[in-house]
Amino acid sequence: MGINTERDIQANLQIGPTDHGMVRLFIEADNIEIPMDFDPEEAEEIAEEIRAAAQAARAVQS
Repeated sequence: MGINTERDIQANLQIGPTDHGMVRLFIEADNIEIPMDFDPEEAEEIAEEIRAAAQAARAVQS
């Protein structure tokens, strides 16, 4: 399975700060819960990667 492999899975994604000063991405799907904690600097790097991927995806759609 890779980034371009499509799956028919529904998942919920929640993003928010924790009470320990971390940023949590919380993924829930098919009775599985995946909490992923990042320090604020890592979270900002991930946000930049998401923005870059969105920009690249727009270029593919054109």
